[in-house]
Amino acid sequence: MKRNELAFEFDSAWKNISSREKNEVFEMAEDYKEFLNNSKTEREATREIIRRAEENGFKPISELIENNEKLIPGMKLYSNNRNKGVALFVIGKESILNGMNFIGAHIDSPRLDIKANPLYEDSELALLKTHYYGGLKKYQWVTIPLSLHGIVIKRDGSKVEVAIGEDEKEPVFFITDLLPHLAKDQYEKKLKEAIQGEGLNIVVGSIPFDNENIDDRIKYNILNILNEKYGIKEEDFITAELEAVPVGKARDLGLDKGLIVAYAQDDKVCSYACLNAILEVENPDRTCMAIFVDKEEVGSIGNTGMQSKFFEYSVIEILSLLGEDCSPLAVARTLSNTLALSADVVSSYDPNFPDVFDKRNTAHAGRGVALVKETGSEGKNRGNDANSEYFELVRRLFDDNNVKWQIGELGKVDQEDNGTIAYMIAAYGIEVIDCGVPVLSMHAPYEAVSKVDVYMAYKGYKAFYLNK
Repeated sequence: MKRNELAFEFDSAWKNISSREKNEVFEMAEDYKEFLNNSKTEREATREIIRRAEENGFKPISELIENNEKLIPGMKLYSNNRNKGVALFVIGKESILNGMNFIGAHIDSPRLDIKANPLYEDSELALLKTHYYGGLKKYQWVTIPLSLHGIVIKRDGSKVEVAIGEDEKEPVFFITDLLPHLAKDQYEKKLKEAIQGEGLNIVVGSIPFDNENIDDRIKYNILNILNEKYGIKEEDFITAELEAVPVGKARDLGLDKGLIVAYAQDDKVCSYACLNAILEVENPDRTCMAIFVDKEEVGSIGNTGMQSKFFEYSVIEILSLLGEDCSPLAVARTLSNTLALSADVVSSYDPNFPDVFDKRNTAHAGRGVALVKETGSEGKNRGNDANSEYFELVRRLFDDNNVKWQIGELGKVDQEDNGTIAYMIAAYGIEVIDCGVPVLSMHAPYEAVSKVDVYMAYKGYKAFYLNK
């Protein structure tokens, strides 16, 4: 037997791809960029997912409950979790007690949250205080243009949506950094200490209000502008949810336009691929479910994170609408018979930083969707470790459907420190493996992915949904 008949090697997903599929890759990339542009925050992502779902025939579960309707195979439904997460279902022909084909992804991303009492004036500048969200490198967030997104709840209960800085005619915001001429002491600090969290204060104004009798005239001028445009007062910051994120639209990267650079691709790239896959599912044998959750970047906590009961309660609602037993035993059987993919990104090998990667076991941009058997840190602690039998099932499924895939991990064993929602899914007795798109510069203000990897993730997720 020849040596190459025994050997195995991952190579570029662009190789041997048909002209038709190559066109589909680039067409999907244009739609994906639009999705990113409309989904910079978890609220915006939820709204965009629901909009696209409704355009493809999905109806809210609440509507069926109100009309006392029962489900039938082929029906498409969604459940909105406080405008920060959503679950989608396509009802299958088989009993749901036999389990579902389920994919979970998250739609939150590292960012700067505006504090509850943020606005102040200092040295002829008005600034907003922030609290960074998720695992980010603080030094990357200074001296880049920022926009403000979110909502403000006024005292009368009305909601004001805010989005300032994305339009080229609108102002942007900015965090200053020390000039190199005065940075002698800063240079001596460790990288993570060079910029302090309490130093991530955003410049929002510099012109004083035209009234000599008012204190803090620059701050007052900003409040006056906000009141004129949005009808909000300083006290409304207390109940607001405002996020500072990088300005700009998703763009093609490289002369060959094979990559996409954009903010928040972790984990909206997998969310997008999963959404596209389930939108195309029609009359499946097994019920298909997709869930898009919040708070993954801070431990999947709260009532919108994967650790909440939203997933479980959504399944119970479906059981009820199907007229099935909703006892704890029936719910347990449904979940333990379910198969899942944890759709989250994985690090992509970066030739600029080779020392932290095991090149043989790290995903590469352009080699397809990555399967990650184990996650966690310090000896696989706090992570998921997929069963070999299940890994083989997914591998065979992808191979049978011409899905280009590769293996991945975050980095070298002693460097690795990561986690996904997979271990929370596994806690229900569900078979699950991480499966996602490799990302360059993960958690940076701008991240990069390969267009062909996005396409292969979509193709793999769709094959998984249709697997019997």
